[in-house]
Amino acid sequence: MTFKQKIYHRYHQLVQDRIDAFRDMIAALTEDSKNDAKGSAGDKHETALSMMHIEQEKLNTKLKEVLTQKSVLDKLDSSVVAETIILGSLVKANGIYLYLSLALPKINVDGINIIALSPQSPLGNKLMGNKVGFAFEINTTKYTIQEIL
Repeated sequence: MTFKQKIYHRYHQLVQDRIDAFRDMIAALTEDSKNDAKGSAGDKHETALSMMHIEQEKLNTKLKEVLTQKSVLDKLDSSVVAETIILGSLVKANGIYLYLSLALPKINVDGINIIALSPQSPLGNKLMGNKVGFAFEINTTKYTIQEIL
């Protein structure tokens, strides 16, 4: 497995773990609301059920966001290495590894820190479509593309 494929799989697993966590929380809330419905009555009961329902809606919204992230990751081909930076490219700039995919948490693979960023971010936007050797500046920081993996 290449370095880029390890990164892809780590991010894919991270997103899948988040999906599983949200589904578990939603299932637990659903179970709690069923149990609460059996043993309570009155205004206190209605308020508790309403709060659980609101929390369930929030979790469902977050789950949809993470499922959207997963669908974007699913479309990436980690074996493709392009001459110009495209969605799914792993770029080394200023000694930093940047994975053009989604805005996701920083990870460490084989002792190397990887920053995942969205092509819509200021840095991602500058990188897209460019080649090795391209230099640019963002917020007084100068970047030079050293490698595209």
